Amino acid sequence: MKRQNVRTLALIICTFTYLIVGAAIFDVLESEEETSQRTDLNTSKRELLIKYNLSEVGFDELERVVLQLKPHKAGVQWKFAGSFYFAITVITTIGYGHAAPSTDGGKAFCMAYALLGIPLTLVMFQSLGERINTLVRYLLHRLKRCMGMRRAEVSMVNMVIIGFVSCMSTLCVGALAFSHFEGWSFFHAYYYCFITLTTIGFGDYVALQKDEALQKKPEYVAFSFIYILTGLTVIGAFLNLVVLRFMTMNAEDERRDAERRTLLAAGAGANGQAGERLRCVVDGASCSSTPSGCAGDSAMGGGGGGCSGVGGGGGGGGAAGRGLRNMYAEVLHFQSMCSCLWYKSREKLQYSIPMIIPRDLSSSDAYMEQGEAFTNPLHSNGCVCSMHQHSGISSVSTGLHSINAYRGLTKRRSSV
Repeated sequence: MKRQNVRTLALIICTFTYLIVGAAIFDVLESEEETSQRTDLNTSKRELLIKYNLSEVGFDELERVVLQLKPHKAGVQWKFAGSFYFAITVITTIGYGHAAPSTDGGKAFCMAYALLGIPLTLVMFQSLGERINTLVRYLLHRLKRCMGMRRAEVSMVNMVIIGFVSCMSTLCVGALAFSHFEGWSFFHAYYYCFITLTTIGFGDYVALQKDEALQKKPEYVAFSFIYILTGLTVIGAFLNLVVLRFMTMNAEDERRDAERRTLLAAGAGANGQAGERLRCVVDGASCSSTPSGCAGDSAMGGGGGGCSGVGGGGGGGGAAGRGLRNMYAEVLHFQSMCSCLWYKSREKLQYSIPMIIPRDLSSSDAYMEQGEAFTNPLHSNGCVCSMHQHSGISSVSTGLHSINAYRGLTKRRSSV
């Protein structure tokens, strides 16, 4: 199974496990309190019915009116300041629920507005988060260099720590401000800031809903808007560090798998071509069937042959030289493949592919130098070039290739 599939399955299992654990904990913490509150409310309802001589129908009507009046306790909600506040809660997906469009036109426009505004806002916060992280990384790198630290590189751990501290500082500043303006406790104000900046937006605590603050406190309104947008940017920068790294893992794995498949396909094709060319060199009987011709086994120390001419002394100097040069390149083609296969078995071969030498490689190639050949080709781990015959090819150690019979030289490729 691919790593991407395993990771996705693990994330699904972890998410549902996290949900189950959270549900169990909330059940333990809240269910008893909910039952107690419901009992108290029913008791209060009966007392009100008796005290004011209300019927059930009259009480339900009174309850409906009270609920409809609740959004208007803060004053007018749909002037420009209140509409701007509502628009922020829409495109940031906070959605307090303190106000909602009541007309069909307003509801239709709200859906269209959110459809375009939410992606735009997410991209904006993502881009701002990246810019902030880049700036922080640059400043931290310069600070480390100024302090003379040996390692001035900024690690992911450094960035995560800075992001976490920034988030906590932002939440604390907001908690202090809202506890002062709204009269909440510090804990409740901190809870409001956290629920807001994580875009959960329960709506149990909503700023700017007391004493007609939207119309009478413009400074506080401006601070609230700026704080929400700035806080979302800081939180977005931190989540960009923590979350997006895992989100890009699947894409990186897909790219890596595609590159591996391409390299293996190229290596398989190169191996096939090298194997066809090797028959001309190793087996003299088949040299006449190869497309490029053969120069003869005798020049390679093979002894025997059906090949015409280089070591056998026939065919003329120019033709013999070209034939010997072709055979030399053919052998190097196969040696590159053979040594790679000897160095790494097929199941371990992930990114390595056989090194293919062009046919016009001459004996004065700058990448060749004299060296020692591996003397025991039988230990080549199943390499196809390990033969019991006396051929000019021997399996060698890592990156070594030898042609013993050609001018008495042993050659090595340094690139394998």
